[in-house]
Amino acid sequence: MISTKKSALVLGATGLIGKELVKILNESEQYEKIRLLVRRPIDLESAICEEHIIDFNELHKYTELFQVTDIFCCLGTTIKAAKTKEAFRKVDYDYPVAAAKLAKENGAEKVLVISSMGADPKSLFFYSRVKGDLEAALISLNLPSLHIFRPSLLLGERSEFRLGEKIAEKSSGVMNKLMIGPLLPYRGIQARKVAAAMSFVAQSKKLGNHVYLSNEIESMIGLSESGKV
Repeated sequence: MISTKKSALVLGATGLIGKELVKILNESEQYEKIRLLVRRPIDLESAICEEHIIDFNELHKYTELFQVTDIFCCLGTTIKAAKTKEAFRKVDYDYPVAAAKLAKENGAEKVLVISSMGADPKSLFFYSRVKGDLEAALISLNLPSLHIFRPSLLLGERSEFRLGEKIAEKSSGVMNKLMIGPLLPYRGIQARKVAAAMSFVAQSKKLGNHVYLSNEIESMIGLSESGKV
């Protein structure tokens, strides 16, 4: 019998969303093989996950790994962690664009990417401008099925301590209740919910380019539980 299960590749599997996504995909019955591209070994026991330690500056050398059905890109850093704007742009723009090009060259059916609320090539803020440039570059590739997720403040247990985000997370419960109407997209959202939304959308038949705001991502959880794709 020919298997109807899919294959996936995850970039950024050690990040806040990436870790949750790998757990969800690993527990899913949709995939028979999941390739994880990482910089360093990760502690994961799985019969279907393949760990590939690579140099992200040389993505083109790993083109055969991109021969999968769905490609999930959860890459992202901070300027503080990257040290320079150039290094930040490399992680948040260069790597995802290079990955999307390899996805297209290898016939991947879907590319799903984490961006950020406020992404805008004309933004006054460097972070938002890079995210906007990323989205524009991805859309210009004319991929068969591109899904861009724009979460607001991400909530969850990070491997690195970020004081500003920790304070924001502590106050998110009260703030979320106050954010109604046009402010809904700015509510904080759990990283696992974003990961679940990515997995949910990956099972859809949507073609073309799609962008999901944070509140839309949140609403997908109910649809996912009801089985509506």
